[in-house]
Amino acid sequence: MGNGNFWRNTRSLRLAALVLVASLAPQIASARTPEVRSVLELESPLMPGEFAWDDKGVAPGATRIVIDLTAQKLYVYRGGVEIGRAFILYGADHKPTPTGTFPILQKNRHHISNLYNAPMPYMQRLTWGGVAIHGSEVEANAATHGCIGVPDEFAALLFDTTKMGDIVTVTHNWMPELYGAEINAPDPHAVDALTEVSVEPAPAEPDDTRGAPYAILTPND
Repeated sequence: MGNGNFWRNTRSLRLAALVLVASLAPQIASARTPEVRSVLELESPLMPGEFAWDDKGVAPGATRIVIDLTAQKLYVYRGGVEIGRAFILYGADHKPTPTGTFPILQKNRHHISNLYNAPMPYMQRLTWGGVAIHGSEVEANAATHGCIGVPDEFAALLFDTTKMGDIVTVTHNWMPELYGAEINAPDPHAVDALTEVSVEPAPAEPDDTRGAPYAILTPND
């Protein structure tokens, strides 16, 4: 009985999300490249575990998120003004984080992964295939199973800023004329050879969100 209720609840949630995505189709199509009017000025590129947030004096406006996998950064804009930036974790080679434009489908402040039984705080789902933004310990030489991991404190700020349907763009080499220092910063993941050390996961359930725990990348012996 419990499993049946879970299946019905999940089905209802997904049907609601499909309706949301359909209603947002024109917005997604026209929002491939968000307008950027100003950016945060930082003394140096962010490193693993670091983030910046400053929304003081920024007028209300639409929230847009851009994730640059090359620079390993997440950028938050309000009405075209950058209010947040964070160093991220992203998917390893065999479970890469997909690029594209996605609406936020689901938000859960206290999400628990039903695949790994691991906490994924401030989860914001981007796909039903298991990709989400969530709080994580963002360390050098680490990767997720496809999700975007951000520092917990930043994840909380981002969670309180966004709403369902807000648009997230996942790309490479985002606005190099503005963020060249971030894109060209030394890669803390770079070592001579990397091997992902992780236990082979069990098959994902339909409602699972992947990405927790993350895997530690270490040099070959």
